[in-house]
Order: sequence, then C-alpha cells, then structure tokens
Amino acid sequence: MKSNSINERILYEDNHLIIVNKLPGEIVQGDKTGDLPLVEAVREYIRVTYNKPGNVFCGLVHRIDRPVGGAVIFAKTSKALARMNEMVKNHLIRKIYWALVEGCPEQEEGTLTDFLRKNEKLNKSFCVDEHVEGARKAVLSYKIVEKYDHYSLLEVELQTGRHHQIRVQLSAMGHCIKGDLKYGAKRSNPDGSISLQAHRLIFEHPVSHLLIDVVADDSTKPKLSV
Repeated sequence: MKSNSINERILYEDNHLIIVNKLPGEIVQGDKTGDLPLVEAVREYIRVTYNKPGNVFCGLVHRIDRPVGGAVIFAKTSKALARMNEMVKNHLIRKIYWALVEGCPEQEEGTLTDFLRKNEKLNKSFCVDEHVEGARKAVLSYKIVEKYDHYSLLEVELQTGRHHQIRVQLSAMGHCIKGDLKYGAKRSNPDGSISLQAHRLIFEHPVSHLLIDVVADDSTKPKLSV
C-alpha cells in the first residue's frame, strides 16, 4: 500500500542526505500546477522532525518525471548538495531503473545509443540524426528481468541523463513503457502513472565516502495490474 507520509517513505537518512521513495504522480519540485512538490514535503518533514526554526535547507540533487515512482536524493546540507551536484555532473551516481515494457526485446541484454533532441513546446524528446542541431548523445544498457505474456520487465542503467531518455529510447526500440501514452503505449494506466521506477541508486557518500546502495520500495515497482 502506498503511503503519503514522508516518514514511511524514507529509504536512507543521515545528517547530510535523505533519500525518499517518490510516488507516481508527485512532482519533485514546483511547477505551474501549484501542486505541493516533494522537495517541500521533505523540507517540512526535516523542520518538524528535528524542530528546526527558520528556513530549513533541503537541496534537490536530481529529478525524475512526474508519472514515475522511486528513489530521489535530497541534500540536508549545502556541503553535501555541492558535492552531490559535482557527482551528478561527472556521472558518478549509478542510476538503475525498472521498466515494464510492451513485448520483449530479442536480446536478453544490450546497449542502446541514440541521439535525442528535446522539443520544449511538446515537452517531448525525439530520436534524430546525430548531425541535427541540438542533438545530444544518449546511452543506456538494459537486461531482461522477467518475461510475461505481453510484457517484459527490464532493468535499465543510464550512462547519460537526457530528457525522457529511457522513455524515448525504449519506445524507439519498439518496446514502449506500459502506460506511457506520450511515447506510444496502447493504453494508459488507471492511476495515470507509467510503469517505470527509479529502482536503485549507488554512489559514494559525499562526506563519509562510504558506499551508499539504496533500493526503492516495492510499492512503486512496475506491476502488470496497475
């Protein structure tokens, strides 16, 4: 059962970082909808839990799309945020996703390399020729985790971080994500989610330098019944 309480969705927390299981449909940071973003809910959790007066620091390290669930990192100190931002820039955080896709890839595992261009007006990315202006190289690797009658569950690891990268690359391969109407799914999921989860994060802690390996809660794992 999915809980809205931040307390029950914490995957990891120490003095510098907090990693939270984001629910599908939540926005990570504020947008024109005016809906409460996860970063503000986490800030309020920190304020109340630790009885912090004034403006509580809560830095957003990275984002995932609104219809996607899974692990999101926030920094509780400016030092941690600065160091995590540098790690993001240098691709030092391993980001592993689970995607439930239509059909099943021919190969058990593989690497996809495409060039993507974002259309700001449509809020959508497209595969284009590498020589097109604005094209950016996108690379991911995948392997099949489970096979079903009409779907398969893939483990996907990002090598680059482009707009809607997993969604557009899997669709271009012919295996769009379940519920992802924007990228070719046959039908939507009843709850408006897409069957993609930010499943696992692996990185060196920015302060203690210990290895952090966090797995998202099963409540947001892509399921056939959604």
